Amino acid sequence: MKQTGKSTQPLLLLQCSVVGYLVIAFAFVMLSCNGSSSKTGSANSLSQDSIESLARQAYLFGHPLVLMNETMRTTTNVEAPVWNNVFAPANQFGHFRAFPDATFKAVVKPNCDTYYSSAWLDLSGEPMVLTVPDTKGRYYLLPMLDAYTNVFASPGKRTTGTAAGKFLITGPAFTGKVPDRMVQIKAPTDMVWILGRTQVNNARDGKDIVYKIQDNYTLTPLSKWGIDYKPAKNLVDSSISTNPPLFVEHMDIETFFNSLNELMVKDPPAKYDSVLLNKLSAIGIGAGKKFSLSNFDSSTQKALKGLPAAVHQQLRDMSTKVGSLENNWNVTRSGMGSYGTNYGMRAFVALIGLGANLNADACYPICKLDENGASLDGAKKYLLHFDKGQTPPATAFWSLTMYGPDDLLVANPINRFTIGDRSSLQYNADSSVDIYIQNEPPSKDKESNWLPAPKGSFTLTMRLYWPKESFLNGSWKIPAVKVVQ
Repeated sequence: MKQTGKSTQPLLLLQCSVVGYLVIAFAFVMLSCNGSSSKTGSANSLSQDSIESLARQAYLFGHPLVLMNETMRTTTNVEAPVWNNVFAPANQFGHFRAFPDATFKAVVKPNCDTYYSSAWLDLSGEPMVLTVPDTKGRYYLLPMLDAYTNVFASPGKRTTGTAAGKFLITGPAFTGKVPDRMVQIKAPTDMVWILGRTQVNNARDGKDIVYKIQDNYTLTPLSKWGIDYKPAKNLVDSSISTNPPLFVEHMDIETFFNSLNELMVKDPPAKYDSVLLNKLSAIGIGAGKKFSLSNFDSSTQKALKGLPAAVHQQLRDMSTKVGSLENNWNVTRSGMGSYGTNYGMRAFVALIGLGANLNADACYPICKLDENGASLDGAKKYLLHFDKGQTPPATAFWSLTMYGPDDLLVANPINRFTIGDRSSLQYNADSSVDIYIQNEPPSKDKESNWLPAPKGSFTLTMRLYWPKESFLNGSWKIPAVKVVQ
C-alpha cells in the first residue's frame, strides 16, 4: 500500500509491501554502482561530473538504510504496543487486526488477505527469542529484513512448517551458546524488521483464530527467557518525525550522508559493498567518515544540494518502465527482497514498497488494461477465464482485488472487495472457472463469481502467496481480461 495521509505513514511502510511486484526491467545507467567514475583519492582530484556520479551512487546505496532507520524510530515511538496497529516499542510486536472496507482511506491498495504483525529488533545488546505457535496448517510468514532491506530469513509455512517453534535471532557479533530446542537465525545487522503476515479467510476467522495466533508470536530477550518477563514502558520522543519517507526526502545532502556514515558504524555493510564504498570514500562516504559540502567548489555544492530531489524523481519515474507485460498484466517473478549489489533496484523498492517479500513468498501482478489494450472501465463488462486446472498456481492462496482510480477499495452492494480460492466460486461443467468483473450484478447463478467494479476506471491486483514454480518460471501466465460487453 501507499499512504494517503501524513499521520498514517508508518502503515504505508508496512502495507506497501503489497506492491512488491515492481522490478526494474532495464539497465540503470545512471543508477548503477558502476558509475562514470571509478577514481579514488581526494575530492579535489575529481571532476565535478565524477563527484556528482559518486554522490548519486552513494545516495542510492544509502537511501534504504536511512529510510529503515527513520521508519524504525517512528513506528517504535510509543509507550506500548498499540491495539490494531503496527506501532510497538523495539523488541515487541504490533498487530494489524482488521480488513479494510470502502471507508478505509489511510493507505492505498489495502490488503484483504492477511493480518500484519510487525516488530523492530535491536540486537546490539543481546539476542531475541522468537516463539511461534502451532498454526495447525494455516499459512503464515515472518520475513526478516536487515538494515539494508534484504530479507535474510523467512520463517513460516513455506520454510519451517506450521508447528510451534522457538528461534534465537542473533546479531552479527553473537558468539554465545544457543539453548537447546532453539533454532538460531543469524542476522547480518543488529537492526532487524520482522514484517509478518498471517492468512485470514474472513473477519470471523480473523477474530476467532488469527488474533490468538498473533498473540502467540512473542519476543523475549535471551537473558529473560524462562522467567516471567514484562517489557517496560517505552519513552516517547515527540521530536521524531511521523512521516519517514518525506522526512528522508527532505533531508539536506550533508545531513543525509552524515546520517548514512553514522548508521554504517552501527550496522556495517556487507563485504560485497566494499567495491563501491572504496570509490565513495573519495567524497567522504564511509563508516565513521565526515561528509562536508565545504570540500567542493560552489558549482559542485549547488549540484549536490539538488541531488535528493533529483534522485527521488528519477526513482519515481521508473514506475512507468517496470515489470514485464504479459497479456496486459504487469508481472515480475524475480529480483525482490534480496538485492546484492543492485543498489538501484534496492533504492527503488525501498521508495515504492519498503518491506517487499521475496518472490518465493509472494508475487503481485497488476492489471490496468483489457485484452485490447484499453483501460479497464466499469462501463464495460469483463470476464477473467481460467481453464480447468489453470487457476493461479499458489501453494498458499491466491486472490484478485478490485481498486478504484484512487487505488482504494470500491463500495459495492455486496461489500465484496476481493475474490479468490477461498471464495465460494462456482465452476463450469468442464471444471473451468469464470470471474465476472462488472458494475452491475450478473445473473443470480453467477453472483458467487462476481467481483464488483466501479462505474468508472479501475485496476486489478492479483496476489499469489507462495507462488508455485510454474508461475516463477513463467510457464503459467495470467489470462487477459476479456471484454464481454
